[in-house]
Amino acid sequence: TSAMNARFSDRAEVHKRAQATLVSLFPSWMPGSYAVLFSKPFPEFSSRMNAWATWVAGQWLMGECEINDIEVDGGKIGKSQGLLVKRCRFLEESGCASVCVNSCKIPTQNFFNQNMGLPLTMTPDYETYECQFSFGLTPTEQSEFDAKNTPCLARCPSLGGMRKWHDGTGATVKETEERCEMMDSDSITS
Repeated sequence: TSAMNARFSDRAEVHKRAQATLVSLFPSWMPGSYAVLFSKPFPEFSSRMNAWATWVAGQWLMGECEINDIEVDGGKIGKSQGLLVKRCRFLEESGCASVCVNSCKIPTQNFFNQNMGLPLTMTPDYETYECQFSFGLTPTEQSEFDAKNTPCLARCPSLGGMRKWHDGTGATVKETEERCEMMDSDSITS
């Protein structure tokens, strides 16, 4: 992740690369077929199945998770359609809201929405490091605006440099690399 962020200054390119990584984890026929066979005809079942699959397959990356009930499109309660990451390792280790939003939240939501045909809204909590996955809930323009405009975390290792780097408002690659330990080639682990 840090290597990708160091290489691509355009947040749209980071989104695209991270989403492509998720797509590459599946056989080429699967995401499109999943949308036709499961997501569209059986949205509640698909949401529950993906919450459980993410619980089983994602704990090694994100940390301890639990299945929960969440609000879904239409204001209904989706039974077992949510996944709460109790303390996201990705967010905690990066210490950077911009890396969370641009390398994880948006690409993962796009993967499920665009490739799997299943609405997903991810809501990170930057104080507790929790992240709520809400399968069956379409991201709103306001929630995405809020996510993209989250202030930098107090412990951000780039001192806000990644946000400036991703949105093109400042910090050159060299300046960001000098300030951000995540960009040090010796510390790249993901």
